[in-house]
Amino acid sequence: MSHNTFGHLFRVTTWGESHGPAIGCVVDGCPPRIPVSEAEIQQYMDKRRPGQSRFTTQRREPDTVKILSGVFEDEATGQLLTTGTPISLYIENVDQRSKDYSEIKESYRPGHADYTYQTKYGIRDYKGSGRASARETATRVAAGAIARKVVPGMTVRGALVQIGPHAIERSRWDWNEVDNNPFFCPDAKMAEQWATYLDGIRKSGSSIGAVIEVIAEGVPAGLGAPIYGKLDQDIASALMSINAVKGVEIGAGFAAASLTGEANADEMRAGNDGKPVFLSNNAGGILGGIATGQEVIARFAVKPTSSILTPRRSVNRSGEEIDVSTKGRHDPCVGIRAVPIGEAMLACVLADHYLRHRAQMGG
Repeated sequence: MSHNTFGHLFRVTTWGESHGPAIGCVVDGCPPRIPVSEAEIQQYMDKRRPGQSRFTTQRREPDTVKILSGVFEDEATGQLLTTGTPISLYIENVDQRSKDYSEIKESYRPGHADYTYQTKYGIRDYKGSGRASARETATRVAAGAIARKVVPGMTVRGALVQIGPHAIERSRWDWNEVDNNPFFCPDAKMAEQWATYLDGIRKSGSSIGAVIEVIAEGVPAGLGAPIYGKLDQDIASALMSINAVKGVEIGAGFAAASLTGEANADEMRAGNDGKPVFLSNNAGGILGGIATGQEVIARFAVKPTSSILTPRRSVNRSGEEIDVSTKGRHDPCVGIRAVPIGEAMLACVLADHYLRHRAQMGG
């Protein structure tokens, strides 16, 4: 299986399966002398960790991360500093229940990658879906914790902005609310509505999709390249690589199709420092594939979890028509835990482009 690595200068290779002994990643290209600690990485791992509420899978994984290489203790401060060598991160799997998947060993679950994996490789790991499982994304969150520290002064935050047909009211957006509810929702009133709505979805054994918004502040102007290395191109690719993502938009995104040229244009005025001040940000902080210095804003849509209790029509490996109902522990809305994953992927892309920009332009 190829294509387990993403990035150019800041490169991340992930490994491991959902029901294997462990998962992990190797971060290559991280600059030296950056302070890093397991505790610092763990705070992001804990955001993605399963089993934290009734609205996520009840698989009990502590997702404790261990740094195996690429750091050295500073004699003066006692801090761990990156050395510039590959950083290996290790996460043990401790709560697999492979027997939950024995009944679908020969079946192709509708909406899953069972059929395509079998067709491509001639073999598939039916226990938890192997590499096709969203369990793999825990390693990306670990890598993203390091990526956040590569770009000086940059912050990356994310929020869930829609579950099913129910979207937040943007006038009520409050970043302080994101960590106060199980949905990473910036709208306290909508979070209450989602709780009732998802309870119904969960109890019926079904699932629902969601939309996540990720925003990076402090992104230096100039990151990106105008043709085949567009910043928004790489962001879209990174977000689309997340399990179950079926759509990505930057800035105004698809809504730009209904805007006039006057409404869509991000007008400018002169700032006190001589640099332009943008009066809007329909471009999502990127023009011509290059960062403007504004907030970089992206959204991605996550489909409903395919593992549901309701029987669905399918076929098995022998070509027989069957009905499939998936047992086990699954997220009624996988989009909830996709928030820290989206943050991590955006951070990794920006770290990579920061290093690429510095390599080409200096400074």
